[in-house]
Amino acid sequence: MRPLALLSRPGRVRRGVLVAAGVLTGGVFGLAWWVDRFGRREHAGMADALVVLGARVLPGGVPSGSLVARVEQAAALYHRGVAPWLVLSGGVGAHAPSEARVMLALAVEAGVPSSACVLEEESHSTEGNARFSVRLLRERGARRVVVVSDPYHLLRARQCFRREGLEVATSPAPIAGRMRAADRWYWTVREAFALLLRPRLLLARAPAGGVDGPGA
Repeated sequence: MRPLALLSRPGRVRRGVLVAAGVLTGGVFGLAWWVDRFGRREHAGMADALVVLGARVLPGGVPSGSLVARVEQAAALYHRGVAPWLVLSGGVGAHAPSEARVMLALAVEAGVPSSACVLEEESHSTEGNARFSVRLLRERGARRVVVVSDPYHLLRARQCFRREGLEVATSPAPIAGRMRAADRWYWTVREAFALLLRPRLLLARAPAGGVDGPGA
């Protein structure tokens, strides 16, 4: 019986691996569905400030399509009176200047006064966006913000800002015409993996007594 038990053990291991892989795959794609569904919806309401998350700057300081779309969305919200000022969040990446400084030029071009923009130039990640932006927000008494980014990025971004103790609504930058469906799916699945690797982030909730945006 002992040799037979030893022979059967690899089969049990394989089955266990297959079951674990199935659970992981189901978890990733289930979470990807949530990421996509959440990002497609507009949650913005009245807020103390808009926070625009940075994206890649191309050689020569040229803004990427994502950077342009995010600032245009934030400028539209500003002109609608959603919030009286903006935090432009993003440090220097592969190419100078900082994402925040490139966004400032775009925001002014879109009709947002430079006096209504505050630059956060230290961050190099979504977690950094939240950590460094919250200091600027609290200095100015802001408690409720609307975070603007690409749709697939918004769920993780909201959770990062929630973890810093802010009430958070989100607003998706339009991606039609600048991102293929396959690319959008790739980034959505990538975000699902990023969330699964940080399970505590998924548990972040709105501050006690606070209310996030509609449908949050």
